[in-house]
Amino acid sequence: MAFCVFIHRFDSNYRDIPAERYQFPPQYLSRARACIGDWIVYYEPRKVRNTRGYFAVARVERIVPDDSAPGMYVAVIEPGSYLDFANPVSFANADGLVIERGLLNEAGGISGRAQAAVRGLSATDFNRIVEAGLAEPDPLLPRTGFAEAPSVVREARSPFGFDEARERVDMLVSRVVRDRVFRRIVLRAYDERCAVTGLKLINGGGRAEVEAAHIRPVEANGPDILSNGLALSGTAHWMFDRGLIGLDDDLRILISRQANDPESIRSIINASGRAILPSHAGDRPHPQFVRWHREHCFKQ
Repeated sequence: MAFCVFIHRFDSNYRDIPAERYQFPPQYLSRARACIGDWIVYYEPRKVRNTRGYFAVARVERIVPDDSAPGMYVAVIEPGSYLDFANPVSFANADGLVIERGLLNEAGGISGRAQAAVRGLSATDFNRIVEAGLAEPDPLLPRTGFAEAPSVVREARSPFGFDEARERVDMLVSRVVRDRVFRRIVLRAYDERCAVTGLKLINGGGRAEVEAAHIRPVEANGPDILSNGLALSGTAHWMFDRGLIGLDDDLRILISRQANDPESIRSIINASGRAILPSHAGDRPHPQFVRWHREHCFKQ
């Protein structure tokens, strides 16, 4: 079992799509190859404004030369393995304690390894980062269902080791866990407001009315990444999944010509006629997912 950290920033010049591929230069080839078949943690550097820190996990399926960029390589991400963290994890806590302890040198300072775009990650550090990233002390529960939801992350045993890491991996592939984390990140990004209607409705139990919708469905290899998500009310979600509404490349809301009552649909769309989006550009729907929905789900 081998883990790695991949450094990524959403405004990078590298040809990265975190849920699908990670491009890197040849000096990192041996490190990246060590994690084939195992998990990596994505990290956004501290110098990035409003950095997300450690923000996601994914599993590397294979490493291939990048045909579009001679001399470069691509780590191909296993479909369905990518998962954004419920809580982005800071490089260091308020007391300055670094969470990735493998970066500390003998004097307790941060070593030059911290600058490496691809670096190995110990099982201990992997466990610590994933536990912090998936912890949900105050989960965003669905509008209906049990009042108490099972905890995503159990209490960790000490010391950490490879057995513990394997249990973390089992948790990362659980559909129940992934759906719950996806709901949290999508509703938080959209401030619990429906992207189509613009309504933010909270029921008497304090639960948001909106749901977390995948733009490209999980069943069609749609990843659990925020840029493949929309916060939608129940009715808007139903229409979106059935192709009665969609989005164009400018994120204007489209109404299918096959809808039997287009005027009623138009009456619930927010006044701008566009999807109401998160403020952070990197959190907004990715064009490739929007295009996929329009080509495969939306009824022209």
